[in-house]
Amino acid sequence: MKEREIVIMIMAYLKTVPGCFCWKEHGGMYGTAGIPDIIACIDGRFYGFEVKTDRGKPTKLQEATIRKIIAAGGTALVVRSVHEVKAALEVRDGITSV
Repeated sequence: MKEREIVIMIMAYLKTVPGCFCWKEHGGMYGTAGIPDIIACIDGRFYGFEVKTDRGKPTKLQEATIRKIIAAGGTALVVRSVHEVKAALEVRDGITSV
């Protein structure tokens, strides 16, 4: 599956989550390098989802940005499926089963 397809599925899921405002961050010359692919604010909590395929790896800059988001109190992680996004949100809600 291509990264773009994973992003589309994650965005479709996030649009069903109550209290969620999200967008796909578009890279390029006017964007900020290293910013996660998907940014979401859910019930006042900040999330950054760096989307990768099964074989994809984040760049050093992406890894550094994820660390900065976490240090600032947000949640940021590399995800490879909608299931991983759901699991991250279930942790937020105190649900431990996936």
